[in-house]
Amino acid sequence: MKNLKQKFHTETDIAGAWLSIGHPTVAEVTATEGFDFVLIDTEHTPLTLETVENMSRAVDGADGETETLVRVPSNDPVRIKRVLDIGVAGIMVPMIETADEARDVVDAVTYPPNGIRGVASGRASAYGDDFQEYVETANESIATVVQIETQTGLDNAREIAAVDGIDAVFVGPADLSANLGIFGEWENDRFDDAIERVVSAGDAADVPVGTFVVDPGDIEMRVEQDFDFLIVGKDTNHLSSGNEEVRRRYAETVSQQAAPSMSED
Repeated sequence: MKNLKQKFHTETDIAGAWLSIGHPTVAEVTATEGFDFVLIDTEHTPLTLETVENMSRAVDGADGETETLVRVPSNDPVRIKRVLDIGVAGIMVPMIETADEARDVVDAVTYPPNGIRGVASGRASAYGDDFQEYVETANESIATVVQIETQTGLDNAREIAAVDGIDAVFVGPADLSANLGIFGEWENDRFDDAIERVVSAGDAADVPVGTFVVDPGDIEMRVEQDFDFLIVGKDTNHLSSGNEEVRRRYAETVSQQAAPSMSED
């Protein structure tokens, strides 16, 4: 079985699912649906490391080959180290603006002598049972994804994508559109141009570029923009839209059944 890092380098049309609800059941149910990975967001959620660990256990225990990617809050080597010690398949780091920042991410993910990640046993190494093997192979198995979300990141997109050790680049649509002064204008020409610049940077470096889609109706548009992978859907949105649909359908059905009775009166 290919790990997520290998998939980024050898496969196209990889599909992920966004998780922001901090419960293992949500992670487990999502992992049974055939996604290549789930993305657990710890940048804009209150999720603790212990919660992330339990969600990762649920994904690992689900049927299928879904793996866990974790978005950390920032380019912090201590936080990155602690997340990786949980034993996840990789990390996503937001707001990367320069090649030097991207190299810092790679250093934080990588064990010495090539990087600065601290060495200790934990869940990632089966609590020490596979310590030697894990340390020797981790550098080649952890997926490292960076986000481009600002004008400065756009300006340096080619240099960021070309950093050795970066496995994928991710366009953060909300932050990028906000930074460009066109928040939520997904079909704005300036936003299209920005996407094209990042996708071209990925192509030049032979590094896949992905983005996030909440509305299923936007999937075709993003595929046509030549993204290599997508995170399709978010747990909270699925819950909200599902509840809205069944409530609406029930209200319409009741209304339709009540209409004949009222006319007969």
